[in-house]
Amino acid sequence: MIMSMTGYGSGQAKDNEREITIEIKTLNHRYLDPHIRLPKNIAFIEQEMRNIIKERLYRGRVDVYIEYVNFDDSMYRVELNRPLLKNYMRKFDILKNDFNIENDITATALLAIPDMFILHRNAEDEELIMELARYAMDKAISSVRSMRAKEGKKLKEDILKRAYYIREMVDGLRLKTAVVVEEYKERLKLRLEEIIPAGSELDINRLNMEVVYFADRSNITEEIIRLDSHIDQLEDTLNMDGSIGRKLDFLMQEMGRESNTIGAKSSDTEITSIVVELKSEIEKIREQVQNIE
Repeated sequence: MIMSMTGYGSGQAKDNEREITIEIKTLNHRYLDPHIRLPKNIAFIEQEMRNIIKERLYRGRVDVYIEYVNFDDSMYRVELNRPLLKNYMRKFDILKNDFNIENDITATALLAIPDMFILHRNAEDEELIMELARYAMDKAISSVRSMRAKEGKKLKEDILKRAYYIREMVDGLRLKTAVVVEEYKERLKLRLEEIIPAGSELDINRLNMEVVYFADRSNITEEIIRLDSHIDQLEDTLNMDGSIGRKLDFLMQEMGRESNTIGAKSSDTEITSIVVELKSEIEKIREQVQNIE
């Protein structure tokens, strides 16, 4: 199954006291490039999340956003920083006694003082959190893969349609190649007859030598055979499972190289016109291939 590298998915897992939500966004990238953002208090799950991503995704930039909430009140204990408060109160007394500034400190003002209250977080049940995280990640990746599969199906249909059109153009090149030498010979013969003085004979041997030279120089049979082979490989690869994007990209590079060679060899206007269209379709497929896993 062909997979696009663009996708989105989310998953959630919770029990009576905890909830983990995972969102995943993926984009095309040459390699697998995961980026995970998660709260510090559950940082211990990060490596396991990376392992799961590597097992189920092969290529692409993978942005993972993990949120964790614990609703259990007993998880937290707030302690008043008494030494800090006493120091502040002494300073307030100095302000009042030495500068006649009234001490009108309120609880709201105390809350704004950094470190006035110390938050203690009890130890989390790491095994339980890991289990919830695995479940949420599994759901998120399944969702991503479903979306990537749908997009991949569309890419495959488009590429196959363009591959069929390319095959038609290659068949056109094959037919044109069969007559282009004979057409060149006729044009050359007519041209020579126009410029040779009246009463002089056309040197048939020299004409044939020139035609043979032209035929050898403009022969594109090997390039056409290789293009046929690449198209076959393209269609076969599109029916494979797993990561096929790099192979497809390589095939498109090779097809582009063959079409460039054909264009450089041929001086026939019809062949040149076919090659221009051929290169355009190859480039369109190559752009599509960049988003295949």
